[in-house]
Amino acid sequence: MALKAMVVVGNPKPKSRTLKVATTLVETLLVPGTYDLEVIDLADHTAEIFAWPSDEMAALNARVAQSDLVVFASPTYKASYTGLLKAFLDRYPANGLAGVTAIPVHTGADLSHAMGPTVNLAPLLVELGAVVPGRGFYFVAGQMDQLDEIVGQAAAEYAANLGRLSAVAASTRGAASPSSSAV
Repeated sequence: MALKAMVVVGNPKPKSRTLKVATTLVETLLVPGTYDLEVIDLADHTAEIFAWPSDEMAALNARVAQSDLVVFASPTYKASYTGLLKAFLDRYPANGLAGVTAIPVHTGADLSHAMGPTVNLAPLLVELGAVVPGRGFYFVAGQMDQLDEIVGQAAAEYAANLGRLSAVAASTRGAASPSSSAV
């Protein structure tokens, strides 16, 4: 069974550089053929994002919540993520992303807000129950010519973090089979 990976992009501009950065991160982090990738470009859903209730948005939220890995990406707006992404995430109840490994990503004009995904977006994802395997990833949009190299470094860091988490998870009591835990 393939890993279910998602990219959720909160850029109001469709098919943005932010989307390219996020999909490149997934494609660099994961081994080809081991995952299925779905992209949700929230710019394509602006007519429904603030509609309550919305079957369309509920279906998107459900697909994200059932994913193994989700990259949540946004351009930096006012030193934080966009209202479009916030509106999407506000639809989740407490622990609505439990079981999801989430990577927060921001793009921006310069490094002045480089801590944005770690300080602003990661805590929201954790509050929703997701596991964030390290600091958020910040990409300077003017470095698109170095995208593969920069994303490669970030992917290596996430892979190392996930490997360490996997080793710890394998040794937890929850990982033991029922027959091996009997004394």
